[in-house]
Amino acid sequence: MRTSALEKLPVVTMGGEDIAQIKDVVYSAGGGQVGGFTLAGRGIFAGPLKTALAWSSVSSLGSDAVMITTESVLEATDAVLDRSAASGGSGGNVLGSQVLTDGGSDLGKVIDVIIEVSQGGAGQCDVVGYEIEASEALGSNGTNVLIPLPDTIAVSGEHLIVPASAKDFVGHDLAGFGAAVEQFRAQLEADR
Repeated sequence: MRTSALEKLPVVTMGGEDIAQIKDVVYSAGGGQVGGFTLAGRGIFAGPLKTALAWSSVSSLGSDAVMITTESVLEATDAVLDRSAASGGSGGNVLGSQVLTDGGSDLGKVIDVIIEVSQGGAGQCDVVGYEIEASEALGSNGTNVLIPLPDTIAVSGEHLIVPASAKDFVGHDLAGFGAAVEQFRAQLEADR
């Protein structure tokens, strides 16, 4: 799932109350996992809320809504941001960041983040890839491609570093991308 698909997704309680919408995704664990979401109110003129939703409080993530038990699971936005930053997250925005291989080749710029929820709808939410606008190094300059990520990644405010072999597992759509991620990670594990 692309994180851009999460923007403005409603947050709904199991009692059926539509209490907020997703504003931004908060990354943690060095950018390898989703730590939570900042929220905005519902409606045309609603602005950002002072509460946020930690990933651990999500009951399930579907294509049409984020489900939670009750509104009481929402926390102060600073608490969710601080906890995510404490786990190694940068708290920064990766969109527009340059993707470099560990060999120094520019693969392109990030235009979206690909996530995968394990263990059903509310398991761990991992960042498994980036959608990038490819550079000449990928032989498809200017096109959008998906590049898999290892289990742990290096993220700074400007550059995202991936193993050079990631370019051998580039995909063009989400169908089959999960298999490419598994093959890429299996190869990295075998090379250790």
